[in-house]
Amino acid sequence: MAIVPGTAGYADEAPVLLDRYERRDFASVHSKTIHLFPATPADALDIGAGTGRDAAGLAQRGYDVVAVEPVAEMREGAMRLHPEPNITWVDDGLPDLKVVSGLGLSFDLVIMNAVLMHLDPDTRAKALTTVASLLRPGGILELSVRHGPVPEGRTMYDIPGAEITQLGQALGLETIFEDEAPSGEQAGISWTRMVLRKLT
Repeated sequence: MAIVPGTAGYADEAPVLLDRYERRDFASVHSKTIHLFPATPADALDIGAGTGRDAAGLAQRGYDVVAVEPVAEMREGAMRLHPEPNITWVDDGLPDLKVVSGLGLSFDLVIMNAVLMHLDPDTRAKALTTVASLLRPGGILELSVRHGPVPEGRTMYDIPGAEITQLGQALGLETIFEDEAPSGEQAGISWTRMVLRKLT
């Protein structure tokens, strides 16, 4: 089976990451952007769902969630941690999301946290094209990218917000929020969080 771009290192670290990622709750992670999320009931897609923290946070707020996680060790741990009935777990990955695309669904909200920075320029352009095709008119894409030293064994790229805005504009996505802030946990690391809306 082909390895999904950007997933190197996550399987081996899954037990540690399942603990670390759950330490921050959904409301605090998305405190600056949650007011931009569509009202429920609505359909949400969480790409690179990791421990399931965000998928569960959305499910608890009334969203029907498709949670995509290509690393089996992460996905299986997340399913144990978050058994909410309105989460559908899918083994799939960018840039094509072949399984999700094959479901014939579209979404009001897509969350893609700490994913895009794992993809090289060509792959991330293709990935955003895929994501845009899954968004309904007026739908919201929230994403975050990491800046700073790359951990050993991982592949990451430093992506400025301006690049994401430019890619989005070509796909009919307008940037409505952008914020860069230092990591509260790791020195020398910062995160850019953005929200893009699909034009009607």
